[in-house]
Amino acid sequence: MKLVFATHNLNKFKEVQSLLPDTIELVSLTDIGCHDDIPETAATIEGNALLKVRYVKNNYGLDCFADDTGLEVKALNKAPGVYSARYAGPDASAENNINMLLKNMTGIQDRSARFKTIIALSCKGEDLLFEGICQGSIITQKRGAKGFGYDPIFLPDGKNQTFAEMTLKEKSTIGHRGKAMQKLITHFS
Repeated sequence: MKLVFATHNLNKFKEVQSLLPDTIELVSLTDIGCHDDIPETAATIEGNALLKVRYVKNNYGLDCFADDTGLEVKALNKAPGVYSARYAGPDASAENNINMLLKNMTGIQDRSARFKTIIALSCKGEDLLFEGICQGSIITQKRGAKGFGYDPIFLPDGKNQTFAEMTLKEKSTIGHRGKAMQKLITHFS
């Protein structure tokens, strides 16, 4: 089965590809000739994931899935949440976003947070959603050089390594995207 993963993010593509069985041939937006930056204008993570799959379905007619992920920090009323990728501004880098989050958490004792991933699937005429959650906390300084986004400052509950210190396999086993992907894979089983 051929399935489009609606992303231009190579790190995310590799992470997801490593989770899929060989029976699913994963292709990216670039592979199908889509170089558009699909607008993520919904007010929720679920809404943004659906926007992406519907864009691909409407413009290319292909079965696809997309994810949207947000980091939700309890003490910041679940911010940055749906705005995680642009927390420090529309053209912010991961470094800018991390620095903004750490600044906004100065002096805050409760550093509990969670990553939430929603995968939207548009396949055979139906849209489905799959959720993955990883509970953890925000540490005060970056650790690790692997991963991407907020990984260097997110410490999953019960672990002594940030996502940026873990191998891809370790992160995928306990992480939000891996949990959502397992639900997607189970759907195809």
